[in-house]
Amino acid sequence: MPSTETFRIPKHRRHVSVARRRLREALADWGVAEELTDTVTLLASELVTNAVLHCRVSCAQVRVTLTLDGAELVLEVTDPDRDRLPRPHRPALGEEGGRGLALVAALADAWGCRQGPYTKCVWARFTLTETARAHAPATP
Repeated sequence: MPSTETFRIPKHRRHVSVARRRLREALADWGVAEELTDTVTLLASELVTNAVLHCRVSCAQVRVTLTLDGAELVLEVTDPDRDRLPRPHRPALGEEGGRGLALVAALADAWGCRQGPYTKCVWARFTLTETARAHAPATP
């Protein structure tokens, strides 16, 4: 049975750090190696920030789910703006933002998005190597 951590945060930038902290705690509890924990936390920060900044539904909440199932770790960030899908683009040289999805594509083993009836979910998948799961408990 997989291990799962799911929580919601208000759609506000100041809550992105809460998501990072909660995910870092779950990954530590599961014994995931620090290098992979850093990568997952970085990409979670990018995806949660995108949801917070670009969701046009007022008073929305962003749902964050992290699932460890054997050698697969999946991060999902869901918001209620189902029709506004993420689009990677090439930012101008001096542009501050716009690189988050490029980071996700470069660092995750796979990523994508899916639409539900009232939500969209952006996900990133990671395969745990022997090193990354050396201390991770076997999922029952």
